Amino acid sequence: MEHLYLVCYDIRDDKRWRRLYTAMKAYGEWLQLSVFQCRLNRIRRLRMEEAVRKIIHHQDDHVLILDLGPADGVQPKVMSLGKPYRPIPKEPVIV
Repeated sequence: MEHLYLVCYDIRDDKRWRRLYTAMKAYGEWLQLSVFQCRLNRIRRLRMEEAVRKIIHHQDDHVLILDLGPADGVQPKVMSLGKPYRPIPKEPVIV
C-alpha cells in the first residue's frame, strides 16, 4: 500500500542541498525549493530514508517526512495560493 508523504528539508550546505534535491527527484515530485511530494510504498520509503541519511549532516541539517496517509484515499486539506496543489496520481514506477 502506498502512502503520500511530504518531505521538507533545511540543508546548511549548498552542495549537500543539491545532492539531496537530486536524490529526492527519484522518489517524488518537486513542489517548492526544499519540498517534495512523494507517493511511496514501505520499501521505497525506507530506501528514500536511507538515501537521505547518507547525504545529510545529522548535526547541521533537518529533514521532515510527513505521512499524509494512504495515497489512494487521502484527501489532504491544503490551502494553495498561486499554483494549484494536486496529490500525485498513481503511475508506474520504473526502477
